[in-house]
Amino acid sequence: MLKSFNKQKRNWHLLALLILITPFNGCSKETTDAGFIADFSHSFIDDNNVRFTNETEGEYWRMEWDFGNGITETTISKTEEITTYYPEAGDYEVTLQVTNTDDEVKSVSKVVKIAHTDFAVDFSTNINTQNPNYVHLQNTSIGDFDSFKWKFRNKIIEDENTTQAYFPYAGTYAVELVGTKDGETFTSKQNISIAANDSEYFSKLELVWEDNFDGNAVNTDNWTFETGSGGWGNNELQNYTAGNNATVQDGILTITAEKVNDNKVPGSYTSTRIITSGKQEFTYGRMEIRAKLPSGTGIWPAIWMLGANIGSAGWPACGEIDIMEYVGYQPNTVHATVHTSAGSGGDGSGSSKTLNTAEEEFHVYGVFWTEKEMVFYTDSPENVTHRYAPSNKTSDNWPFDKPQFFILNVAVGGNWGGAQGIDNSIFPQSMEVDYVRVYQEM
Repeated sequence: MLKSFNKQKRNWHLLALLILITPFNGCSKETTDAGFIADFSHSFIDDNNVRFTNETEGEYWRMEWDFGNGITETTISKTEEITTYYPEAGDYEVTLQVTNTDDEVKSVSKVVKIAHTDFAVDFSTNINTQNPNYVHLQNTSIGDFDSFKWKFRNKIIEDENTTQAYFPYAGTYAVELVGTKDGETFTSKQNISIAANDSEYFSKLELVWEDNFDGNAVNTDNWTFETGSGGWGNNELQNYTAGNNATVQDGILTITAEKVNDNKVPGSYTSTRIITSGKQEFTYGRMEIRAKLPSGTGIWPAIWMLGANIGSAGWPACGEIDIMEYVGYQPNTVHATVHTSAGSGGDGSGSSKTLNTAEEEFHVYGVFWTEKEMVFYTDSPENVTHRYAPSNKTSDNWPFDKPQFFILNVAVGGNWGGAQGIDNSIFPQSMEVDYVRVYQEM
């Protein structure tokens, strides 16, 4: 009997110990879960505007809404009613996620059915079978909108219900139609596949700007004189003047480099540098300049372009297009070079070409610049000086989807032009320019 009593006593002790060490939270958790229920209701203001009302029960502090139409909202106001707009007919899954004071999360999802399309941006495409580089675009949007615009190939066409898009090269192109309504933006995108290049693309470009240097002075509606010395980043020795070294006569612009003294130091020479920055800037096209070049060791004429965003992007991130450069100690050799963040200065992408009458005769120096490549040439597109076409274009190697402006100048000395010294007996030396012309798609 005593043994039985001791055993029973020991069992009661064990039970008491288990009660003491067991956490007392099961009932509390059940009570919290039972009173914490995420829920909401909705009602239609009209066919496309829906009002949502939070009906969550229990203690909580944050609500996160996903309305299924790309709009989300987070709030801590339990009584706030939220209205959202569904422009297109369809079924939309709306989710409310609620967080309680213990950071527990519960959610509820419901489907809202929109029967009426109030506003939807859409368009159709039709490739011209006779001219398969042309695509007819038709705006098929539903509803009233304030404005819309087409976007493709760096072009923007506004408020035209139908338009013809031209894609000169084989490949896949993105076309976007953007509509605006009551300050909101709606977009539709499609990809267009073009099977072959347009062999007549070059000849289809039309003249959009030219300066034939008529009159008796540089046209300041097109050009600005850049002045001063200081080397211009290349340790050049000329001082650029405000027109003293440039003349216009009989349809020819003449930029003349002159010697001031024999010291061969900064300021020992004067010349001219003119730019079209802020006045004539272009993205893509066929740029042609007809010119006759100076001669002699130490001279360095150039016909080139710089990114219009150089003030914000800096060089070489803005991109530089050297249509023609010439250093006098290499007579009858013209150079074409591209400078980018991926390669600049001596690491720029360039090539040279022999041109035996560069100093004696006028020649056309051109670049055919598209979104695919740049082809530099002399006199005709068949006489290629250099081709630049990175297969994988990045912002580092192809900053050339933005406007560039022209520069015409004659430098003296410098890192390249003066690499073999300067012959002071050659001065004055002049570059003559017959015209500058730009052809683009119309």
